[in-house]
Amino acid sequence: MAKIRVNIVGAGRVGQTILGLLRHSSKYSVQDILSSRFRSAQNAAQIAGMGRAVEKYADLAPADLWILAVPDSQISIAATELAKVVGQHDVNEPPPVAFHCSGFFPADEMAPLQKLAWRLASVHPVLTFAEPATAIQQFEGTLCGIEGEVSALDFIKDFLTEIGGIPFHINSDSKSLYHAAAVISNNFTVVLQAIAREAWATAGVPDDIAKQLNTTLLHATCENVAAYGPLGALTGPASRGDTFVVSQQAKDVAAWHPAAGIIYKELSLLAQKLKADGKTQDWLGPEA
Repeated sequence: MAKIRVNIVGAGRVGQTILGLLRHSSKYSVQDILSSRFRSAQNAAQIAGMGRAVEKYADLAPADLWILAVPDSQISIAATELAKVVGQHDVNEPPPVAFHCSGFFPADEMAPLQKLAWRLASVHPVLTFAEPATAIQQFEGTLCGIEGEVSALDFIKDFLTEIGGIPFHINSDSKSLYHAAAVISNNFTVVLQAIAREAWATAGVPDDIAKQLNTTLLHATCENVAAYGPLGALTGPASRGDTFVVSQQAKDVAAWHPAAGIIYKELSLLAQKLKADGKTQDWLGPEA
């Protein structure tokens, strides 16, 4: 059985990770790699040990699966440039499938390809891609949010299963909120750790001890949230109803770091709401 032909546009961290995951695939064959810099495409092909680096869109060979692993702001541009050179597909073969990797934009960000009757989807692997080699090792079992055309999603599910991902559906019209949730869960958690480290330093806690406190508390919190959910894992003065401590700490934090003081006050209010009602807001949508 012939392998499924894959072209990748974008040779950054996500593109390199996907290349690495496909290296030993018996079902998919990487053909061409295009990046904003030819050297990046060459390096990606060399590291992966497969694929042909090309310099421009017109050099890309026909493929069954197209992966646009480019920054969010470049997805529409890449799709437009691709549509200029690929032309109509062979009517005797299934239309190509294309997906981008943005957690923010829906599949129709690639609208120029939709006009060519391509099947479009988006895939958002819920994983931090700080370094491709590490991401490749971590990818097995990674949840991947998918949305787009039904026929494309059936194709994409097989692809994700092949590289070790676990697909789940998200609503196309709620993509921004979905991605914001990931930012809150992951990126903002990192910012909060930075604020905590700075507060401990100001309070005279040695740096090595602050790191230990940070690690111990964060690990315990992750384990408790996983085991008991946010409500069951919630502790602290706001959840206990200790209004004096919350009020005084809000003032002290604001005097030290005004922006952090606002965060402390607002999150304390949400913590009180969560403890009292089991959720942070009164209305979570028609399906809540």
